[in-house]
Amino acid sequence: MAITSSLARDVRTVFHEDLDPSERSALLSWVAFSVTFGAVRGITHAIKDGKGPFGNMSVGGEHLHHYMWGIGLVAGVGGVAVHGEERWRRHPAVALSYGTGLALIVDEFALLLDLKDVYWAKQGRISVDLGIGLSSLVGTFFATLPLARALRRRGD
Repeated sequence: MAITSSLARDVRTVFHEDLDPSERSALLSWVAFSVTFGAVRGITHAIKDGKGPFGNMSVGGEHLHHYMWGIGLVAGVGGVAVHGEERWRRHPAVALSYGTGLALIVDEFALLLDLKDVYWAKQGRISVDLGIGLSSLVGTFFATLPLARALRRRGD
């Protein structure tokens, strides 16, 4: 338990002291993208299979796709980027919102292209899931490299 808390403390210290603001933002964005994409995939599969506490959201009989929430988040981030003060633009919530919003949009990208609602079509669905999932993990890996390097330097 002491090793885990020591590592967590080291990661926190390196994150705040050794990474520059753009490295912190990149890391938070990629982590948010990866976690959100994975969670959305899990939730949508649970809804499709009728398992768990989740269900589709509808208003007036119209299904609300999750890309709508993603567009809202990304639009909010854009507003902060264009009109916000520097301290707001650098706030971790902005990076987290961007990654989260982007994952919600990317997950339903075919619908945005006005293609058929092929969300659950067998052909291509597995490869899309794997491709985006792998991309998010690779992006998170590269965004984590500055943190890992700084941790290694502290350990030397």
